[in-house]
Amino acid sequence: GECLKAAEALAARGIATTVADARFAKPLDRELILALAAGHEALITVEEGAIGGFGSHVAQLLAEAGAFDRGLRFRSLFLPDRFIDHDSPARMYDVAGLNAPQIEAKVLATLGIGQIAARRA
Repeated sequence: GECLKAAEALAARGIATTVADARFAKPLDRELILALAAGHEALITVEEGAIGGFGSHVAQLLAEAGAFDRGLRFRSLFLPDRFIDHDSPARMYDVAGLNAPQIEAKVLATLGIGQIAARRA
């Protein structure tokens, strides 16, 4: 849901994305992750889990494979390490930083696009 919305917003800016559903944190789909890393400038994981979860496992795999040595930019979005009050899913995503505009902003920041736009202004 939120990742696809962010991808649509990025496409409207002319930024091509790939959204891959990992479905399960384990076992990692090593081939898919490494193929995505090889074919993209940046890789961003988004999960409804805490630090130390799927994103951490992906980061470890990428480090062992030397993806960062080749210049891959990587970020991981996950739930904050604090209690979030029960609310509507949309509100909980907002509070957690996992809504579409927040994902879009993270992609732009990772690519350095927000910084470029700010320097031009």
